[in-house]
Order: sequence, then C-alpha cells, then structure tokens
Amino acid sequence: MNCAGCGLQLTPGALNCAGCQRLVHAGRLEELAAAAGVAVKEKQWAGALDAWREALSLLPAETRQFQAVTAKIAELETQHHTAEQKKRGAMKWVAALGPAGLILWKFKVIILLVLTKGKLLLLGLTNLTTLSTMGLSLGFYWSLYGWWFALGFVLSIYVHEMGHVWELRRFGIPASAPMFIPGIGAMVFLKAHPSTPGQEARVGLAGPVWGTAAALFCLAFYAFTQAEIWLALARWGAWINLFNLVPVWQLDGGRAFVALTRKQRAICFGAILTMWFISGDSVLFLLAAGAVYRLFSNDYPERGDVPILGRYLGLVVVLGLLCLVRIGVGVAGGTK
Repeated sequence: MNCAGCGLQLTPGALNCAGCQRLVHAGRLEELAAAAGVAVKEKQWAGALDAWREALSLLPAETRQFQAVTAKIAELETQHHTAEQKKRGAMKWVAALGPAGLILWKFKVIILLVLTKGKLLLLGLTNLTTLSTMGLSLGFYWSLYGWWFALGFVLSIYVHEMGHVWELRRFGIPASAPMFIPGIGAMVFLKAHPSTPGQEARVGLAGPVWGTAAALFCLAFYAFTQAEIWLALARWGAWINLFNLVPVWQLDGGRAFVALTRKQRAICFGAILTMWFISGDSVLFLLAAGAVYRLFSNDYPERGDVPILGRYLGLVVVLGLLCLVRIGVGVAGGTK
C-alpha cells in the first residue's frame, strides 16, 4: 500500500507516512469526527466516546491530533458521567411516581419529540405542495379505509418524512418539504447529498426513528382510550416503517447499510431472522433477503459505524414487536 500523498510505500500497520507524515486513515478520521459531532449534538455521549476512541486508535501517539482527541475523550467522559448521574436521579423520581412515572418514562421519546420538534412538524404544513399532495393522499386512503384512519395514516407518513428533513437540516443539506404520492407514500428531494456514509445512514434512519415514535404514540393512545383505531394506526405505522428498513436501493435501510461492515450486516441479518421467528411478519422476510444480498455485495466500508448498527437493530426489534399487534376486521374503516 502506498501513501496517497507522496506515493511512498507504507510499512504494515503504519498510521502515518514516514515521508510526508500524511495520516493513513485520514478519510476514516473525518467520518469519525463527523459522527462524534452528531452524537454530541444529540447528547449521545457514549456514541461520541466510541467514535473518538476509535479515532484515537488510528492516530500516532506523538501527533497533536492524538493529544487533542485524548482531551476530547476526557471531556466527554466527564459529561457522560454527569448525564448518567442525572439519569439515575430521574429514575428515582420515576420509581417514586409509581405506575404513572413508569408510563411517562416509557414514552419519554414521544414526549420529547412533541416538545422539541413540534415547531418543525408544523413548519412542513405551511408548504403548498405538501398540503395539496397530502390532501390527495388523504382522499385516496379515505376511499379505502375511512376518514379517521386515513387522517392518522397520512400524518404518520408525514412525521416519517419530517424526520428526514430534520436530520438533513442538522447537516446543513437543503431539501424540499415532503411531497405525497397517493398509494405509495411520500418523499423529499435533496438539493445536495450527504458527504459521508455516516451522514447518509443517519439521514436514512431518521425517518423510521420518527415514524416509530409516531407508531408508539398511537399505541400509547390505545392504552389510554382502548379505541382500536389507534391500534390499527400503530400496527400499520410499524409495518410501513419496517418495510422502509429493507436494505436495498434507496430505501432507508439501504442507506443505513452503506455505513455497516460485512460483520455488522451479518449481525443485522441475525437480528432480522430472530424477529421474523418471533413475529412471523412477512415483511421481515424481505429485510432478511435484502440483508443477504448486501452481505455478499462489495460496497461495505473498512470500518463500520457502531451507533448506526445500534440504531438499525433497535428499530428492527421495536418495529418487529409492534408487528405482533393484531387488529380486528373493519378497524381501519372505523366500523369496530
């Protein structure tokens, strides 16, 4: 292997070039720095620490970058420790509140989504294209399933798409508001593209993350109201978001797999098979088939993105369990 800067042959295991001092893993270091930056913005201290620790292993100990990353790790460890202490304190309050506290903690993701992202969700509804195409989709689903299910289903799709928009904005990537396609779903058009596989994966999975939160929101409403329309919306929302995790083409799962190594893809395949055995839902067969295809393709990176692996696995498990929900005939149409 030769240095990309001066062409000098590199010794096995070298972290920088003996001639020009260029870092051998410069590209991967940039990706890790970007991933750590995203994790810090999300206050995911463990994910940021994982990224910087991997970066540290790719840097020569005598470089200034090594010292800078060591300092970042020390700072993040302090923040992580503080966050864990606050979390333990919050759990004490949850225990003190009894069943009510448990419900609040269980659905904290949904509550935080409403409180922190509500403004962005409303912003998308001010776009004429979004509103007009949403209206067409609403009419299409209304004719098939009834008014209330159609409204909830369209809004669930909208929340999914706004997850993509939110993540794109975090990376400074301009994109259109969602445009609905009756009977198919919705999409956003990018005016630029993510610069790294990590960004591509995070943008891809943001939709299912928000969509899963919407499905859990519907499930929570069913728990409080016992109205089966909410159960139907949770079930169909789970199915749609799970389908989007099929790791092929431009589906969200396909975009996530660009940041996963062959070993990480094999782990995903194992998790998908497990959830297929548990839930028996046929869409998981599609995920498994796509995972096998990507397992033997040659588009995997040299080093994988651990936070993306965890996010993908978490979505497969949660959505797979939501697919266990059974709804009665006529629920979607509002007749039961």
